Amino acid sequence: MVIEQQITAAIIAGIKELYGADVTPDQIQLQKTKKEFKGHLTLVVFPFLRISKKSPELTAQAIGEYLQKNEPAIAEFNVIKGFLNLTIASAPWIGLLNDINHQADFGITPVTEQSPLVMIEYSSPNTNKPLHLGHVRNNLLGFSLSEIMKANGNHVVKTNIVNDRGIHICKSMLAWQKWGNGVTPEQAGKKGDHLIGDFYVLFSSKLKEETAALEAKGMTKEEAEAASVLMQEAREMLRKWEAGDETVYALWEMMNNWVYAGFDETYQKMGVDFDKIYYESKTYLEGRDTVLDGLEKGIFYRREDGSVWADLTNDGLDEKLLLRADGTSVYMTQDIGTAKLRFDDYPINKMIYVVGNEQNYHFQVLSILLDKLGFEFGKGLTHFSYGMVELPEGKMKSREGTVVDADDLMREMVDTAAETSRELGKAGEMSTEEAENIARIVGMGALKYFILKVDPRKNMTFNPKESIDFNGNTGPFIQYTYARIRSVLRKAEEQGIQLPETLSTDIQLSEKEENLIQNLADFANTVKEAGKDYSPALIANYTYDLVKEYNQFYHDCSILREENEGIKLFRLVLSDNVAKVVKTAMSLLGIEVPERM
Repeated sequence: MVIEQQITAAIIAGIKELYGADVTPDQIQLQKTKKEFKGHLTLVVFPFLRISKKSPELTAQAIGEYLQKNEPAIAEFNVIKGFLNLTIASAPWIGLLNDINHQADFGITPVTEQSPLVMIEYSSPNTNKPLHLGHVRNNLLGFSLSEIMKANGNHVVKTNIVNDRGIHICKSMLAWQKWGNGVTPEQAGKKGDHLIGDFYVLFSSKLKEETAALEAKGMTKEEAEAASVLMQEAREMLRKWEAGDETVYALWEMMNNWVYAGFDETYQKMGVDFDKIYYESKTYLEGRDTVLDGLEKGIFYRREDGSVWADLTNDGLDEKLLLRADGTSVYMTQDIGTAKLRFDDYPINKMIYVVGNEQNYHFQVLSILLDKLGFEFGKGLTHFSYGMVELPEGKMKSREGTVVDADDLMREMVDTAAETSRELGKAGEMSTEEAENIARIVGMGALKYFILKVDPRKNMTFNPKESIDFNGNTGPFIQYTYARIRSVLRKAEEQGIQLPETLSTDIQLSEKEENLIQNLADFANTVKEAGKDYSPALIANYTYDLVKEYNQFYHDCSILREENEGIKLFRLVLSDNVAKVVKTAMSLLGIEVPERM
């Protein structure tokens, strides 16, 4: 912030004059004044006590007097122990607002040819079931993180790895083959991913019946699963698929294409996309070849049953399976192959995996294995580990069909937004088409904001009813404030009021107006912090705080009815820039804002 730089320079000059000592900008600790004290910025004076050789209070008093006398930006000051609270004059705040007003993309660092390339992997669905609530959090975090990294001046490649092979896929395939009677998504009247998910649940149900019968005959659970004919058939199908059996491959291709079409529809509704999609069915071969190469070089070893392992005991971990005894691949093999292909395809400076915290160990191992295989990028991988999302009722289980389907959830959110709007009488003057579009924007905004406002590292409970509230820390509350500002600006335009590019600095501002500009200016630092910490929650909660501050200003300060022309124009320009920052901030979360509600 320009004001902070100006005051920092004045403090350095003051310490030189008062105590004959040179200090650097890094030694100046300026922070936002706590709300319970008067002031805008607070200087921590403890680092200067060895220079002043005086008490904290006397040191703060002396620096405060110097600044008030020599720096026009300082209107007044007060001392609380070793803290010097500084109140900034109105003119610098208006100057700061002018700077923000002149920048259409305030807070955003432009991407240049020299910008680093960051690849972000998210979504990573399995093609045996539709996307569910857990995938929603993953996709929203991944997409938002991509936008935030882009806003921090990085080239970003959004990527997805589709887990389209493996025993879980074969379970759905086998169930369709046995009990599907050739049904297609069109015949069933279902999206392809939903239809395949039904067969995955059906397989689990049939397997449970079979193992229960075996256990009733005296087998343990493990023995029953090992003796299961269904599981043997599924494993045989996987073996045939990896051997290139034409019939199995054709079935796999047909069913996967149904799922891909379903996924695409869900992604579109969710408002997320990808620059490059990788498929495990392609990358596992690369991984298998890389593992076999590592075996040849003595990096890995083969056990008597033919399986290939990595011994990581010297790295403080255990031994890790890379190829099964029958030669089939595991997830780790696929991730090795995918990483290799990605770094072949792009000059990646940073690779970020958006994957739940239950996979922390997996990515720790992946980083070590890639490093052992000689890939320079091995140690630089970042696992953006996030917590699980649950409903108030508790955990979800895919194989039991108790998950919250992403499509159903999004539809419910949009329907709830439409119903809430009707109850509040907000849709009366709109066409049906506009009302439906606003319900979509508000419903999806409620869903996205509720999930993204939580620290990604924490587990969370998603409460649909709470998320759609038009009051409190919710998406609709922020969207409604944006629409309110746009309404004020439209009325100003109808009255023939033109907003100036540059405001006069002769106006005397209220404390609320000064605080609002200070909050507005914090956006640039918030974007940087969100990029550094990989945290969309910082953007979400900043936006809520800004909107809350604006609503207090809106309540206390007249805008269009203000008689002083200079103050009226100032408040309109201030409102316009709040709306600008809210729109930018929400776009970093993948959330749209409506022009009216």
